[in-house]
Amino acid sequence: MKTMTCHQLGGACDTKFHAETFEEMAKLSQKHGVEMFEKGDAAHLTAMGKMQAMIQSPEDMNEWINAKPAEFDALPYHQ
Repeated sequence: MKTMTCHQLGGACDTKFHAETFEEMAKLSQKHGVEMFEKGDAAHLTAMGKMQAMIQSPEDMNEWINAKPAEFDALPYHQ
């Protein structure tokens, strides 16, 4: 099991997600993002806006797509 925070995944808080794979981690982060969107959380809405802007730049998006799984892979396992 590895741990990443909402901040590490481009979000706005220190909520911790625990997963075996980066794909699982991404799903947990997305679920959290939906919950924060539905609550109208201002900090998360701002972070989502930044992610939307990044998606408009293929270079920036590719960098993120490569960096985050690598960051996950470099994390230590824990129980």
